Amino acid sequence: QVQLAESGGGLVQAGGSLRLSCAASGSIARLPEMGWYRQAAGKQRELVAAISRGGSTNYVDSVKGRFIISRDNAKNTVYLQMSSLKPEDTAVYYCKAELVGGIYYWGQGTQVTVSS
Repeated sequence: QVQLAESGGGLVQAGGSLRLSCAASGSIARLPEMGWYRQAAGKQRELVAAISRGGSTNYVDSVKGRFIISRDNAKNTVYLQMSSLKPEDTAVYYCKAELVGGIYYWGQGTQVTVSS
């Protein structure tokens, strides 16, 4: 079992910044491939950013140039630095850990609200 604990969400004005953290614990020796997803009210959950075990990253087009995903393997933590936030970034943000064999775990989510 792997537990994921997200933190760092909150209310911010448009143009502001937030940093989300996702700490992994449990049966995990090293951070696997990690991703940040978000789900806005009435919409499907979407991938925002992902980072591989080797550190390769990819982003959804709408956040490129504004969000940065990073990982600290020593702390078993992945981060999402969000800048130039827009009201359309408002959503619940979830952390996902994808292990070898297709096994994955989700965090409980953290609310991000961007006011205009």
